[in-house]
Amino acid sequence: MDAQDLRALQAPLKDKYKDAPETAVVTLKASGALDDSGIACKVDTGRALVEAGLHPATGGTGTQACSGDMLLEALVACAGVTLKAVATALEFKLRGGTVSAEGDLDFRGTLGVAKDAPVGFRAIRLRFELDTDEPAERIASLTKLTERYCVVYQTLANPLPMALSVETGG
Repeated sequence: MDAQDLRALQAPLKDKYKDAPETAVVTLKASGALDDSGIACKVDTGRALVEAGLHPATGGTGTQACSGDMLLEALVACAGVTLKAVATALEFKLRGGTVSAEGDLDFRGTLGVAKDAPVGFRAIRLRFELDTDEPAERIASLTKLTERYCVVYQTLANPLPMALSVETGG
């Protein structure tokens, strides 16, 4: 695919998003499963091998994970592992559960349709569904500590300065 092919692929999407901006907002989802046999979270990627590509809202085929999918999958994985580690440390009786994340992505900013639209997620929602008989105060403590120690959650909630560099082989 060259630049002309990409522009032709994205032109109808850009026109659609200009005329109906609400159609440019897509909710991406990721989920993971917790069990009682270790400190792990199995993330359902829907793909055996994760290959990154464009989201269909920007001209992709839909068979590849977009960066938004991968970010939510990383959040689910990190939150699940962190929750399991904290539960283990607290001797919290957790039989299993799920971790899910949803994020609203506005593709107008990504495609340059609207200069005021965000490039990235408008909002992300992280949810735990836990199989436990623990009391509410222990569950609150578990989730507060999970939030505190989850690296991906903290990085998204409290953005840090980043540096970008480019090296060439010539």
